[in-house]
Amino acid sequence: MKSRVKTQPSASPASTRKSRRAHGGVTLQDVARLAGVSPITASRAINQPDVVSEDARERVQRAIRQTGYTPNLLAGSLASSRSRLVAVVVPTLTGPMFMETIQALTERLAEVGYQVIIGQSGYDNAREDELLNAIIGRRPDGIVLTGVAHSAKGRVRLAGAGIPVVETWDFIPTPIDMLVGFSHDSIGPEVAAFLRQRGCKRVAVLSADDERAVRRAKSFAAAAHALRITAGKTANSSCEWLPALTSLGVGRRGFAALFERLPKLDGVFCSSDVVAQGVLAEAQARGLRVPEDLAVVGFGDLAFAPDLHPPLTTVRVDANEMGRIAGDLILKRVAGESVKTRLVDVGFSIVERGSA
Repeated sequence: MKSRVKTQPSASPASTRKSRRAHGGVTLQDVARLAGVSPITASRAINQPDVVSEDARERVQRAIRQTGYTPNLLAGSLASSRSRLVAVVVPTLTGPMFMETIQALTERLAEVGYQVIIGQSGYDNAREDELLNAIIGRRPDGIVLTGVAHSAKGRVRLAGAGIPVVETWDFIPTPIDMLVGFSHDSIGPEVAAFLRQRGCKRVAVLSADDERAVRRAKSFAAAAHALRITAGKTANSSCEWLPALTSLGVGRRGFAALFERLPKLDGVFCSSDVVAQGVLAEAQARGLRVPEDLAVVGFGDLAFAPDLHPPLTTVRVDANEMGRIAGDLILKRVAGESVKTRLVDVGFSIVERGSA
């Protein structure tokens, strides 16, 4: 008796497409089939629309809308050596300090069809190194970093990646590649001199413990000590340290501890406007008059600073300008242009208002 071999019916094109989509998403071939054009025509309709007919473009776009297809930008970037992406690394996304820089950078890059992706590094070099490894492996056209305090390993990796790098929110003579920022070490002495001119005799600093804030605080405390206006016996004893991720509540509790320790305090420099907002709240709760009994100076000139009671005196840096210039530097390097000025100092200013 002859054996009978049962054969399975061949899969229909529809079931093949369904299976592929279940595992790998809609493909360019799916779009081309639905539009009734060849895959190469579909590709040109997406990437070089001027070289195909209007009818073909419309059919391909209609197929894209129907299928939800997203073009594979990585494949295009491999061919052109351009990803049209710029990666931005910030320590935190919860605070408003860096948002103006990110917005200005995003708007500048969007003018020429670039997109921004954002990574949060925290205030830990090991975490930043992990994030940078992931970013560099995806070959963005540029990387914008916050600050200059990177690990030796991170600096070597960035320097050898061949990707334009712009460091921001700081200023040193030896950046990895390019730098747009200001000197934190110069801010402290300026604020100390300002408070002395306003008649303060016993000042202190309430600061977050991240690297940049610490430098501002220590330079302020040293300058105030040299001017003989520190509330504590030494420069160090006039500092109160807070967690890097600050809030109004953290600022309020920090000032309570500082004032309990230094009750004759008559002036305070805060590492951020958010901390200063907490100081104002706690000072008022204790019946202290600002600025008569206590002068308060913040840092950042955030949007709410003029609307506090009293309006907050603060140190302003042009965060918008930093973002715009960083975008310009990246675009020049991507275009193969030479960058004559690799270090740009945007400076800072003290904005005098009612709190001091």
